Amino acid sequence: MIKSELPPSATVVVAHPTLQFEPTKEVDTFRNYEDSHLQDSVSRAYRNSHTKQTYEYAKSKLDQYGSLSTGINMSVWEAAELLNTIVDESDPDSDIPQINHLLQTAEAIRKVYPGEEYDWFHLTGFIHDLGKILLNPRFNEPQWAVVGDTFPVGCRFDESNIFYEYFKDNPDYNNSLYNTECGVYEKHCGLENVVMSWGHDEYFYQITNEQDQEMLEWVKKFNMFDLYSKDAEPVNVEKLKPYYQSLIKKYFPDTLRW
Repeated sequence: MIKSELPPSATVVVAHPTLQFEPTKEVDTFRNYEDSHLQDSVSRAYRNSHTKQTYEYAKSKLDQYGSLSTGINMSVWEAAELLNTIVDESDPDSDIPQINHLLQTAEAIRKVYPGEEYDWFHLTGFIHDLGKILLNPRFNEPQWAVVGDTFPVGCRFDESNIFYEYFKDNPDYNNSLYNTECGVYEKHCGLENVVMSWGHDEYFYQITNEQDQEMLEWVKKFNMFDLYSKDAEPVNVEKLKPYYQSLIKKYFPDTLRW
């Protein structure tokens, strides 16, 4: 049984009421979508995403990638190395290669949950954004089709979404099939039956295909590490490589179908 409380060995830093580690800057300065130094690229990424991510587009990408028939086979670490030169243009907090974000997240988790019984959580931090390999020339997908926050398609766009105003240029916004509360769905149909905007999260879910319902509490814990562990200072990838390769070997086969 997974325990929800912190292990006795965890180091708790009282820096924010919901955080268990010391972020690199004030929490309130993260996820600044109004006037960050990356505002132009972030705004452009979301405008493109919200304009082009339609229900039919997401369905087409599920058909394209859901069968895992790209013919590309590689290990988890090989996939991570494809992120060496990839920058997420939708992220207002980081403009360094994404492999650093993977390791910063994983290392923040490891500091708070250091025991071997939590090594699966360390690995979760490391693999959580691997789907961004779609930006690599081997896949060559555009930024708007890979990064950014995820949202349901096939129903009314919710006003709580970042840059909601950009949805007004989406073809589905005025389409009576998709712009009602439930759209093409029925109430209580289950999240597994809802089509989400296509991107790195949905793609890697298709690769690993695990159910998150029983892990919801841990997913909420993970979000804090994902959001607030970003640091402009790159990590030493080679120094951390042996540890994360050992976790990959423990939990994954040698190669995966991508």
